[in-house]
Amino acid sequence: MDDTFRRGPLLLLAGRANHPLAQEVGELIGKSPDGATIRNFADGEIFVRIDRNARGRDVFIVQSTPAPAGNMMELLLLIDAAKRASAARVTAVVPYFGYGRQDRKDQPRVAIGAKLVANLMVAAGADRVVSIDFHQHQIQGFFDIPVDHLYAAPVLTKYFRDMNLPDPVVVAPDVGSAKMARGFAKRLGASLAIIDKRRPVANVAEVLNVVGDVDGKTCLLADDMVDTGGTLANAVFALRDRGAKAVYACATHALLSGQAAERLAEAPLEEMVVTNTIHVPEARHFPNLRILSVADLLAKAIEHIHSNESVSQLFEITPDS
Repeated sequence: MDDTFRRGPLLLLAGRANHPLAQEVGELIGKSPDGATIRNFADGEIFVRIDRNARGRDVFIVQSTPAPAGNMMELLLLIDAAKRASAARVTAVVPYFGYGRQDRKDQPRVAIGAKLVANLMVAAGADRVVSIDFHQHQIQGFFDIPVDHLYAAPVLTKYFRDMNLPDPVVVAPDVGSAKMARGFAKRLGASLAIIDKRRPVANVAEVLNVVGDVDGKTCLLADDMVDTGGTLANAVFALRDRGAKAVYACATHALLSGQAAERLAEAPLEEMVVTNTIHVPEARHFPNLRILSVADLLAKAIEHIHSNESVSQLFEITPDS
C-alpha cells in the first residue's frame, strides 16, 4: 500500500495568470516554478512545453483562471503536457476558480459553466485540485477527483483581529454571503448584520435594507469576491447612512472589473482588503486597497499533499483560526 502513494520529487510549475504568487509559493517550498515555456503564436494560440523532467514526479501547477479564457486553456495545456510527460500525479492549484458563479440553472437554457470547467480539468488529466473559497461549496462535487478546498478566512481574520477594531459588526453584503460573514463574526468576536437588497424592476437602483444594529459601530463587509464593486459600494453608503462609524471591506478574490477601482476609491471606505489569488495590476490599485498574500496557505497545502499528510486538519476553519 505504501508503494501506491510513493511518488517522485515534487515539481512546481506555473502559468502566466499570477506568476508573482507562484514565485512566492516556490520560495516557501524551495522549488522554482519556472519550469515551463509558455508563449502565444501570432494568432493568439497558446504553446506550452515543460522544460524539466516530469517522469514519475508529483507535479503541482499553479494557475488561477480569471478572464480571459486563455488562462483556463493554459492550465489545461499544462496539465495535458505533464500527463504526456509521464508525471505520476498532477495537481491543479487554482487559487481562483473561474466560472464558479455559473454553478446552477437559475434560468432557462443556460450553461452550468462551473461543471463544464471541472469536466475539462478532469479530461485534461488532473488527478487532484486545490482551490481557495469556491463561490459555492457545492462546486467540490462537480469534480470526479479529490478536491482540497482551502479558506482565506484565517489570513483575513488575522489581519482584522490584529487591528482591534472597536465595536465590530461583520456585515454580509447579500444573503448569499451570510454564511461566510457569520464565520468571520465568530472568529472576530463580532456581531452580525445582513444587507437585504432588492431590485424593484430591471435596471432600477437597488433598495437596501440593513438587518442588524450598525449605528455607531465599526462595520466589516465580508464577501468571497469583488467584481465591479457596485454591490459593495452601495452597501458602504447604506451602512454610512445608518450611522456606521467606520466601514471596512474584505474579499478573497479581487476581480476589480471595469470601473471597480474608481467606484471603491470614491466610496466612504476605510480600507478594502483582498488577497492575491488574482494578480491585481498597478492600474487597478487605489489608495485604500490592501493586498494580503495566500502564498503560505498554498505552500503548506502543497507540502502536505506531497507528503500525504492531512490538509483538512491544517486548513479547516475552527473558532481559534
